[in-house]
Amino acid sequence: MTFTKARFASFEEYLSADASDLPEGRYEYWDGELVPVMSESPENDDIANYIFFLLLQMGVYRKLIRPHSCEIEVIGNPKTRFPDLTVLDNVHLVLMAKSNRVTRKMPPPRLVVEVVSPGDESKPNYKRDYIDKRDQYAAIDIPEYWLVDPEREWVMVGTLVSSAYQFIIFRGNDAIVSPTFPELKLTAAIVFEA
Repeated sequence: MTFTKARFASFEEYLSADASDLPEGRYEYWDGELVPVMSESPENDDIANYIFFLLLQMGVYRKLIRPHSCEIEVIGNPKTRFPDLTVLDNVHLVLMAKSNRVTRKMPPPRLVVEVVSPGDESKPNYKRDYIDKRDQYAAIDIPEYWLVDPEREWVMVGTLVSSAYQFIIFRGNDAIVSPTFPELKLTAAIVFEA
């Protein structure tokens, strides 16, 4: 993992920085340093982009859906995350006018989606997506969290209940049930056809 020394005296200074003061690319803020976000596999990108397309078809306003580009301030380390797909509320369009970042002072996004990279339970990416991100997103009250796992061929939809996600697993032709988008007509098999 490559670390880039932050040019900021504090996390608050980082949050208030103008985009022109940041290095190119996507970075998570870890203990005063900027760590590049791993690039996604083409398959993971395709899945996130396909879900983006399906939400557009349903009539979700394009500016509310952010694939691979919305930074979210979280609790713990790192202090920021870039979900594979983020769905915002209208209020974010005003609050995020100067950056593509949701801070903890703002309402949480409506939904975040993570497409899991290959690997079993012993791999760092498994812990990152299934445990670390889950706990960080729950701690900032994001009401819905999806884990899309191409290797296991399931979509886990987590609904926040009493500060923890309760997950339902959807496989094959199971119709995915989303509290945020009850009108969604989608199965796990369709997601993996992307």
